[in-house]
Amino acid sequence: MVHRTSAQTRSAAAVAPARPAAPARRDAPESTPEFPGCRPVRITRDAIGDYEGRIEYWDAATETAWVACEPTTVYHEGPGQQLAGLLTRIAAVRGAPILTLGTADLLLRDAQGERRRILQADQMVYLDPVETRPRGAAVEVGTDHLPDVLLEVDYATDVHRGKLSLYEAWGFPEVWVEVPDGGSPRRGPGLTIHRLAPEGYGAVAASVALPGWTAAEIHAALNEPVLSEATRAVLERVGRALGAAAGTGPDDDPWLGAQRREARAEGRAAGRAEACVEMVRSILENRGLAVSERLAVRIAGEDPAALVAAASACRDEADLLARLDAGQGAGRRDR
Repeated sequence: MVHRTSAQTRSAAAVAPARPAAPARRDAPESTPEFPGCRPVRITRDAIGDYEGRIEYWDAATETAWVACEPTTVYHEGPGQQLAGLLTRIAAVRGAPILTLGTADLLLRDAQGERRRILQADQMVYLDPVETRPRGAAVEVGTDHLPDVLLEVDYATDVHRGKLSLYEAWGFPEVWVEVPDGGSPRRGPGLTIHRLAPEGYGAVAASVALPGWTAAEIHAALNEPVLSEATRAVLERVGRALGAAAGTGPDDDPWLGAQRREARAEGRAAGRAEACVEMVRSILENRGLAVSERLAVRIAGEDPAALVAAASACRDEADLLARLDAGQGAGRRDR
């Protein structure tokens, strides 16, 4: 976890965001949130700034943090890490960065600027981080841009009885709740997308933030041990949809763009080499000389002018190769 200090978190308020930040809708849900699978731990207002452990929720009014009872497991940690990797691939196809910030604090301050409530998600996603990434140590609700997507992994907890109502109250636009394959003894696996509307959260079949990525496709991708061809195609589809909206594409990604330019250069070079081989083959056949299947391999990389000259003067294929070898030897002696 990132170390929190008052100076760091308050510094975010001094940085004007590039576009208006989404305000909190209200401070707290109408009903008292519950945190099944968690236990209360007292952490004072003075101590919370230096607390390094994971929490689900902290409230200054009671100086209580709720922490998961179960130990950290692969089931719980895997989906958030997997999502970060999947988004890296989508970002490359899109041609613009996507930022994930893990379990960084989601912080609500009171009127005096003191910490009032803190939430931690399992992963948070910023689709336009150049403009919207938070500048301080925490994401400050009402000051910073809110993440485009939050991921919650329900392994031993249940966000629907507590955290989801807080996310709704604070105005987070899209929350994914993942129950991993084989991870929960009480609930069946799957992913639910909660999208914020004027009347509150509603479950939708596909993400709005990452257009067209369905809940079923996301769940499958989060639980694959190895990237499948089906998921690869989905990631490309989502990346191209995001890129089309912004006018960007794979060539705008520093890594993928460089790979594509290199591949195109290699393709052009291969095309020129193939054309040269066909030209030599045509010269020899027009002269009535036999051409073996090995010729293309034997003359690969030769100078085109030398090939044409040798093909036009040689007695047969063996003589062609001998003339090329002699030319290379003469070139080495000249050097």
